[in-house]
Amino acid sequence: MRVLLTGASGLLGSHTALALSEAGHRIRAFVRDPAKAERVLARLGVGDVELVRGDVTDRLRVHAAIDGCDAAVHAAAIPSLDPRQRGRVMRTNARGAEHVLESACHAGLDPIVHVSSIAALFPPAGDRITCDDQPKHPRDAYAASKAAAERTARALQAKGYPVVIFYPGQLLAPFDPTVGDGVRFLLTYVERGVIPLTPGGMPLVDARDVARAIAVALKPGLGPRRYMAGGHFVDSRELAMMLERICGRHLVRLPMSGPLTRALGRLSDWTQRWLGRSLGGATRESTEILTRGVPTDDSRTAQELGIPWRPARETLADALAWLCEEGALDAALAPALARRSRRA
Repeated sequence: MRVLLTGASGLLGSHTALALSEAGHRIRAFVRDPAKAERVLARLGVGDVELVRGDVTDRLRVHAAIDGCDAAVHAAAIPSLDPRQRGRVMRTNARGAEHVLESACHAGLDPIVHVSSIAALFPPAGDRITCDDQPKHPRDAYAASKAAAERTARALQAKGYPVVIFYPGQLLAPFDPTVGDGVRFLLTYVERGVIPLTPGGMPLVDARDVARAIAVALKPGLGPRRYMAGGHFVDSRELAMMLERICGRHLVRLPMSGPLTRALGRLSDWTQRWLGRSLGGATRESTEILTRGVPTDDSRTAQELGIPWRPARETLADALAWLCEEGALDAALAPALARRSRRA
């Protein structure tokens, strides 16, 4: 099939391009910067991709890009948790999803994959997040944008359109073109040598595995579907142990209560707005998700798609090793990774 792919310059989008290519699909990548997309995809070994310039917030360009395609994968999003980016995040993530999904439905594409997020279903309704949970009405920018996009996708599903929704947890993998917020919190822990021990935790999943799951799900005639892709639930103590073993150095544990962690996130937001620049690290939104996190129910995904999630430690090790090789992480702070890189 000829597949329209948005977000091909991002972490999940680029790995999805590789998975689709390996599955024999022809890819039309709808991107804001074709030169950047070409560089990103070339590093993964993805060639013969039709690059179309455009922005998902431009409905007319989206409609034109869809013409001649058989299916679509909408992976474009701004994954920023920076509160100062609210307007841009809402336009791209919420309005962009509306344009792509509605245009693809009206053009008769089948299937139409929408990459949502567990953030759209947050806070959790119980002790597990499931793909049948209802989207919430969060006030933070990223979660609010994904929840708005989720409501658009479910409205189209209710009308019978073949929209397939995926809910990734915290995505990590090597070859991350953006080195976004999901990776930066790991870099902060390793660089400072301190990790907060908080309640909750996070579902962590490898972008390479989610990309393969999307490729498997790209079959027409099966109607609307939803797949949870949270991966492995990792709490702060498990994360600390894995990072120590992967990096080969001790990390100081700093016990912190949920209310204190969230208060520091709110203080960070206020400080960033006052200074007019990002400080990195915690935000109100990230601390809410971290301290109130619960596991996900991925059973339907395993049963229907048959994609096993690789171990969280393997994902972490591969992502951090790549960051070392790229110079984004000082090898002196991760001696075990430096030795691994020299052996490779």
